[in-house]
Amino acid sequence: MKHPSSRTFFAYWDKKRGTARAPDRADIDPAAVRGLLGDIFVLSCEPSLGFPFRVAGTRVCALAGRDLKDQSFAALFADASRGEIEEIATIVADETLGAIAGITAAREDGSKAHLELLLLPFNARPHTPVSVTGVLAPFDDECGTLSAFTLTSWRYLHQPEKLLPRAIRKLQVARGLMVYEGLR
Repeated sequence: MKHPSSRTFFAYWDKKRGTARAPDRADIDPAAVRGLLGDIFVLSCEPSLGFPFRVAGTRVCALAGRDLKDQSFAALFADASRGEIEEIATIVADETLGAIAGITAAREDGSKAHLELLLLPFNARPHTPVSVTGVLAPFDDECGTLSAFTLTSWRYLHQPEKLLPRAIRKLQVARGLMVYEGLR
């Protein structure tokens, strides 16, 4: 993660999830991330509607040049990137796995702006709509209205596997060549 907003929000999200794969939506306190609210959004996980915005920060809306509530997140992207961003958002929601992406977008004068997109899941609970949160932050403070968002790079954020204390003790005792019998 390169953008300070992405790093700060991820650290807060990671702290709130504890040992779970993702925090509950109710665990996220907007007051705790007050300085980032302009860059933060929440998407409803409805792929058939293009992942509509449930909430979008003022800076995110300013980048699009309009209020984004109930608007399609995928529609912000150029046709070439739309399928990929829908797939990434689906995996973030279904697999409870975060993702980070580099994005370029066209400014009104035709030049390119560079942004960072962070998508993070919420813990799915019965009888509650599935949603995803994230940050969309430009690297340049004066971007103006942007269009034709294009994915340039992306990766998933895997939760590190934690070894049990017994497994760690076994690894400390093990010396030399070890042979593990496998299945055929």
